[in-house]
Amino acid sequence: MTRIIVMTSGKGGVGKSTCTANLGMALAQRNQRVAVVDADFGLRNLDLLLGLENRIVYTALDVLAGDCTVEKALVKDKRQPTLGLLAAAQNRNKEAITPDQMKQLVAGLAPSNDFILIDCPAGIEMGFQNAIAPAKEAIVVTTPEISAVRDADRVIGLLEANDVKFTKLLINRIKPKMVQEDQMMSVRDVLDILAVPLLGVVPDDERVIVSSNRGEPLVLDKELSMAGVAFNNVARRLLGEEVPLIDLNATHDDLFSRLRRFFRG
Repeated sequence: MTRIIVMTSGKGGVGKSTCTANLGMALAQRNQRVAVVDADFGLRNLDLLLGLENRIVYTALDVLAGDCTVEKALVKDKRQPTLGLLAAAQNRNKEAITPDQMKQLVAGLAPSNDFILIDCPAGIEMGFQNAIAPAKEAIVVTTPEISAVRDADRVIGLLEANDVKFTKLLINRIKPKMVQEDQMMSVRDVLDILAVPLLGVVPDDERVIVSSNRGEPLVLDKELSMAGVAFNNVARRLLGEEVPLIDLNATHDDLFSRLRRFFRG
């Protein structure tokens, strides 16, 4: 069975597309066939994060118009051939596609993929409704800020109302030192508010900016950063492995050591 997962957040700017790119790549590195679908019509950026922007010939709208098959529109990643991107059309608005059409696109991808990750646009309007329409599972991405957590709570309620039953939480850009000094919400604080299973915690990492500008997901680095290890751990958990969560009570140096050990284990 193909696992169809929508990556959503409610609030923009929490790193949802970065999480989608890295998680898709990490799954592909584990011999999974993965299609990542950019559902942000009008403001696509998943192609940039994956470094595939110059290879896009057809978009999802070309598939729906009958100009090509969904497989022809899928851009394969040369670094990891089991990963493919279905790009959104950049010159159209979010109303250019309907929920039924999104289901049609995903149905065309399902037979040849183990995972389909749908990168949902920010907000809860039409773009959100399109992105969640074919999904059976959801990963809600939030940062440990009250505005992002509040929007995540709203999204979780909407997912439940739309029969997306299996929702998990990914907390991004957490700063252990700030948590220790009571200057940032802790993982426990976020979980107490949102009350959904925790899939992973990704520490704040300045290498994310470099990797985004280069179009090279962190998980491709030979010497993995803390965030790269965390994304790998999330992929392993999705595949059913029991991987311990990061101990954010550790010092900064100890945290890096623990992450390395979890990854190697």
